[in-house]
Amino acid sequence: MKYSAKDIEKIIFKYIPTAKGYQAKVMEAMEYAVNAGGKRLRPMMMQMCHDMYDDRDDEALHVFMAAIEMIHTYSLIHDDLPALDNDDLRRGKPTVHVKFGEDIAILAGDGLLNYAYETAAKAFTIRPADSAVEQAYIYLASKPGIYGMIGGQTLDVMKSGKQLSDAELEYIYINKTSALIECAMMVGAVLGGADKEELLLIEQAARAVGIAFQVKDDILDIVGDEALLGKPVNSDEKNKKTTYVTLHGMEKSAAYVEELSENAVRLIDSLSVKNEDVKRELIWLVKKLIDRDK
Repeated sequence: MKYSAKDIEKIIFKYIPTAKGYQAKVMEAMEYAVNAGGKRLRPMMMQMCHDMYDDRDDEALHVFMAAIEMIHTYSLIHDDLPALDNDDLRRGKPTVHVKFGEDIAILAGDGLLNYAYETAAKAFTIRPADSAVEQAYIYLASKPGIYGMIGGQTLDVMKSGKQLSDAELEYIYINKTSALIECAMMVGAVLGGADKEELLLIEQAARAVGIAFQVKDDILDIVGDEALLGKPVNSDEKNKKTTYVTLHGMEKSAAYVEELSENAVRLIDSLSVKNEDVKRELIWLVKKLIDRDK
């Protein structure tokens, strides 16, 4: 595979601030969180969606790749806090609030969110007066916000320990999980030159990927290997969370993941792109994510 987490990290770590000055502690916590590993799924999918349309090296793309990973990481820091999921492990390492304290963890999340937009704003000077950069920035500002990820997280928190309807659960999955994947894929595609029709198909495909990814997480929280996952299993049960599995059972959940995966692949395959090889790699990645064991 052309795209790898290590190659993605070479790009995003160029934009992570160095810990120094009076604020060094929060910057150290920010770097610790980003450096904790992970699939680098969102910047990778962003790069693939860009390269399907234009595979030339693009620094404007790079700053958005770094920004999306910062936003994703901040959301994990805050999710792990005692007031939310209260998790002690993330990717096999102590969570930020365990290592640095709850106060610094909150500030580290805030720092990453703010620095993400500071970083992405560099694209305006790299590609000045470019409407694609403007649209990409709008996606980056809106998809993780109150009408996207934060909206989904809000309902998730408010309904914690309470029974959810199918509609409420779908809202949470579309916004809390899918919105950031939609953001990543749409930013990459618009920077690569995709038109409005293609962007709509990519948004639909990304939504299917995001929901499938979350339902797969629900399944792995029950049957997954804690050593492979790098985080405790049965956390949903511990936190009394309604999931797709608790509403529909394991068999229907697995079938739903398969259905969503096939839909995503069909939508991606229908795209009219310049680089078919990259499209095939994106389809391979989607299938791999659905079949994962961690």
